[in-house]
Amino acid sequence: MIADELEAELKDGMRERDRARINVIRQIKTEVAVLTASAGFDRRVDDALYVEIISSYSKKMQKAKDEFESAGERGREQAEKLAYEIEYLSRWLPAQLSREETSALVAKAIADVGASDVKDLGRVMGAVMKSGAEVDGALVNQLVREQLGG
Repeated sequence: MIADELEAELKDGMRERDRARINVIRQIKTEVAVLTASAGFDRRVDDALYVEIISSYSKKMQKAKDEFESAGERGREQAEKLAYEIEYLSRWLPAQLSREETSALVAKAIADVGASDVKDLGRVMGAVMKSGAEVDGALVNQLVREQLGG
């Protein structure tokens, strides 16, 4: 279970005095604790929940990393820290489809939905996202727009 792996990684990080690893694991544990303590939470704490939280956290950190990188030299150190966190957590995330595989999935969804222009973007996006494949939503949006001529 991912929770057990994170706990073992935390102990190893403490033994090795690896602050970066300790901090990212503690952040994920905090995200899980906040979610499970929230009103209306009625799910089991399992690997699927951890994957969801790690994925969400990684996306937030990727966005922040991009912003720090755009700040140039001033944001370089923080961007490197976030890059480490993203890379470290990626081992618990399912592999996402490549651009080519995603493009093929989008083309199939366009045909299945019968989409003809960008007005059908939402229907196509919904079909792709419900397919169960691990895809990047922003990439799907971009590919749908390209393929529908928008």
